[in-house]
Amino acid sequence: METNRKVTLTYNEGKDTLDLPVLGGTLGPDVVDIRAFSKTGMFTFDPGFLATASCESKITFIDGDQGQLYYRGYPIEQLAEESDYLETCYILMYGELPTPEEKKQFQHTIMHHTMVHEQLTSFFKGFRRDSHPMAMMVGVVGALSAFYQDSLDISNPEHRKVAMYRLISKIPTIAAMCYRYSIGAPFMYPRNDLSYTANFMHMMFATPCENYEPNPVLVQALDRILILHADHEQNASTSTVRLAGSSGANPFACIAAGIACLWGPAHGGANEAVLKMLDEIGDESNIEEFIQGVKDKRYRLMGFGHRVYKNMDPRASIMRRTCHDVLSELGLQDDPKFKLAMRLEKIALEDPYFVERKLYPNVDFYSGIVLSALGIPVSMFTVIFALARTVGWISHWNEMISDPQQKIGRPRQLYTGAGRRDYVPVDKR
Repeated sequence: METNRKVTLTYNEGKDTLDLPVLGGTLGPDVVDIRAFSKTGMFTFDPGFLATASCESKITFIDGDQGQLYYRGYPIEQLAEESDYLETCYILMYGELPTPEEKKQFQHTIMHHTMVHEQLTSFFKGFRRDSHPMAMMVGVVGALSAFYQDSLDISNPEHRKVAMYRLISKIPTIAAMCYRYSIGAPFMYPRNDLSYTANFMHMMFATPCENYEPNPVLVQALDRILILHADHEQNASTSTVRLAGSSGANPFACIAAGIACLWGPAHGGANEAVLKMLDEIGDESNIEEFIQGVKDKRYRLMGFGHRVYKNMDPRASIMRRTCHDVLSELGLQDDPKFKLAMRLEKIALEDPYFVERKLYPNVDFYSGIVLSALGIPVSMFTVIFALARTVGWISHWNEMISDPQQKIGRPRQLYTGAGRRDYVPVDKR
């Protein structure tokens, strides 16, 4: 990792110098190790961490210029096309492809721990029926530490493993319960005979009155959404989980913190914003006026372009094919909203204004359309995101806890408030 190169900093009007080592990763740009920078008596200033590597990690790599996303070195395109979500979870957690026996054992363990403590259902009675599902998710996931107190010793590798398995197993059950509670439907117990994603759809949409048979095309589509959102390097919610974990907080509290961060519309609400945009456009006849409004900066085009990817989002092409498969399977090609979305997609891919600016449709554009077609309400979109991202969060948390150089996160600041001043008693003001 460390190279023989260095950067020499000159300061104090040229009187002093400080050598800072240059570190190289497996992929991506080199970084300057500024840990010794405090010797200068100064701190660096980087709001939003736009030029700061906050940690060393072996989990996920993104090259935004080339449009690449790797989980443990495996291209996201290969995983989405050939793997499944639970195998992707194993890869993110352990760093390697499982053997057939390891995969079978992992799936069995996860699928046989999907039940939640029965007393946990009482928590939901304390929420209003119109509570946002994400509000319930934050509260209930955080409360897991009160029910599973036998896996809270973060210094114990076995405790960490048990907590990781529990979170991956139980988050779909809790997510479905949030939805069922919000619509006044009875909770559906998980079924161990179904796949991870099919079981989630069963808990979402089944009724006690009849058997529910998940549609394999729709199951595969949702499974791909989970794979594509499983991790995305040091984003806001993952950084939140790491920061919370650096204090020694238990894993359930850390994941609840990540869910709370994801709830922010600037992070986890992008696919929800796509559906809202389509509703605001309303009809195909309004598209030309909307597109011109985007060019004139009067409207925002949601679901196109990406802060990280300066080229095509590698997840988008996979989701595009999946989106068309789902619409075809459900016979929704002529649904007004979806026709509107496909027309908008065509214009954005062909109009020189968008092509020159590389405003390609991103994964959120297509995932929002797919989730809507599956019958999942907009209020649940970010919950699905949280379900998918749990394995990424918990993998980063475990990596951080296992790092002997790990320290509590403690950023510094550029103070611009009042200087020292004396207190004045109230009768003299």
